[in-house]
Amino acid sequence: MTSTQRTWLTQDAYDRLREELAGLLGHRDGDDAAPHDPDSNEEIMGRERRQARIHQIQDLLKNAVVGEDPPDDGVAEPGMVLTVRYDGEEETETFLMGVRDESVGGDIPVYSPNSPLGMALTGAREGEERSYELPNGRTMKVTLVKAVPFGHHTTG
Repeated sequence: MTSTQRTWLTQDAYDRLREELAGLLGHRDGDDAAPHDPDSNEEIMGRERRQARIHQIQDLLKNAVVGEDPPDDGVAEPGMVLTVRYDGEEETETFLMGVRDESVGGDIPVYSPNSPLGMALTGAREGEERSYELPNGRTMKVTLVKAVPFGHHTTG
């Protein structure tokens, strides 16, 4: 059984991805000024990377929810600005749960819902503690302090 995950994007991110896709689709091997061998390993790898990026962007755009805020219900999900506290720390961290291609300006970092932290927090309610595995194999506990839709988030 497969399920399609919806991808939350701001309008700006959606527009940037469409522009990038148009540029990638418009790229022709003969466009480069320098002579090249179309059968060289470097050319083949470049085409494969470009094709993989085209498919990645197409999948993102096909499943995108653009500019719509998720419900303001305090539940962690893509499109929400999450404030968390890591076990043993006083300070909190705030970030947008969204696609890494998301760029919302320099005021807030973006964490993928597919990252270990994102997967652990998805579905958490305010005040709930979750655990996830760090790259070194240790387990980290994190508490969801607050979850608000991106459109309701204010800096400061």
